Amino acid sequence: MTDLAWITAAEAVSLMTRRKLSPVEYLDALLARAEAQSERLNPFAFVAADRARDEAKQAEAALAKGEDLGPLAGLPMHVKDLFPTAGIPTEYGSATKAGTIPEADDILVTRLREAGSVIFAKSTTPEFGHKGQTDGPHFGTTRNPWDTTRYAGGSSGGAACAVAAGIGPLGLGTDGAGSIRIPAAACGLVGLKPTVGLLPYGEAGEAFGNVAAAGPLARTVEDAALMITALAGADDCDPWSLSAPEPLATRAGRTLHGLRVGYIPKFCNARVSADVEANTKAVLDGLAARGAVIEEVTDPVDWIEYEGRVLYQVNIAMGFGPLVDRWGNQMDPVLLGFIERGRGFTIEDYRKAMLARTRLFRAVQALFTRYDVLISPTVTRTALPADFEALDGQVMVDGHENGLTRQGMSPYCYPFNLTGHPALALPSGFARDGLPTSVQFIGPYHTDLDLLALAATVEEDRPWAHLRPAGLD
Repeated sequence: MTDLAWITAAEAVSLMTRRKLSPVEYLDALLARAEAQSERLNPFAFVAADRARDEAKQAEAALAKGEDLGPLAGLPMHVKDLFPTAGIPTEYGSATKAGTIPEADDILVTRLREAGSVIFAKSTTPEFGHKGQTDGPHFGTTRNPWDTTRYAGGSSGGAACAVAAGIGPLGLGTDGAGSIRIPAAACGLVGLKPTVGLLPYGEAGEAFGNVAAAGPLARTVEDAALMITALAGADDCDPWSLSAPEPLATRAGRTLHGLRVGYIPKFCNARVSADVEANTKAVLDGLAARGAVIEEVTDPVDWIEYEGRVLYQVNIAMGFGPLVDRWGNQMDPVLLGFIERGRGFTIEDYRKAMLARTRLFRAVQALFTRYDVLISPTVTRTALPADFEALDGQVMVDGHENGLTRQGMSPYCYPFNLTGHPALALPSGFARDGLPTSVQFIGPYHTDLDLLALAATVEEDRPWAHLRPAGLD
């Protein structure tokens, strides 16, 4: 059972389709781990054990008949509790949605099922996915498997926690300001925020101005690519998806000689930890050894931290402000704080922020006339304390204040939600505190699989998937 917890998604699918592994046996191993780690880590809002066992039995019977179930045949999957799941509670991390059982699946949940996967759990998220750590009055605190005194990141923290703990090799998360990449960095995983529209995003309230994307959290690059290729494709719910090309890896198997890499050590942050910086440079050195040309980006890009905050908090105020009168005493105080701040901005503030978003997009596009890929740290330091105060808490980096979370912890993440470019977080090593560090690759539109192909070279040179947190087996 312990060994089953650490096989990759690609290995599991191969074993099940060749009838070397029972889908029921594999699911039971993961359910046992989920139960054993529930109190310690708290990765799931709901576990649909009975339904999942029925689906695993059906998959096993179909595979025994030689049926082709798809690229995720029999694979147990957990999805973030922001995706509606028919017949399975979907509560958005909020008391305001307690007991909600949707009648229909989200489009990506539908595609997961059509690809053969078995949905066995809903992973935790802060209330409506509003912040970069995963806790709240409705479900408690989700903790980091590498160190339970630290957070698992957010808002896809439950998915990252589970994958890092060996409770399923793949989780489906969302990323609206770093919500896949922040937990990937905290938990030592691969996490991709795809190009806008590559995976249709049916949960966007305002589709044309959407900044959020769904994507994988995985222990290996191969598994992340497996999910992307299984889920990509147009859907009428998402206008950005209608013109998105099929995902192709144009650099697969190619030399890195001549690859133009722009390295950006800092965005709007004053500091980055010495360990994160050293491990980022080690990744760059590995790419240079393979022939890449590394150049530090010195362009004075305005990363619009303030304007990005205006857009984020105004949208939160508009979306969730109407809940406050009835539910305020049961809502997350951080969400209430964001709503209050969002209400304080004017229409002029909002329109100026929208114009700044366009300027940022064009500035990043200009960088891609000189570089094939941009590389930065993913976050400024290792995982924050589990009880970090997310509204006004100062992020400490190597003993110095670095600002509030958007500036102090995740300044490298939110800009690419605003611009729509693909951004990939992958492990870069470990810090002196024993926790993972992370590096981020950013590419032009629709180079998602190229980013994964490039990451695979880093994975080959600096492997990580064999490393496991202590206290799990």
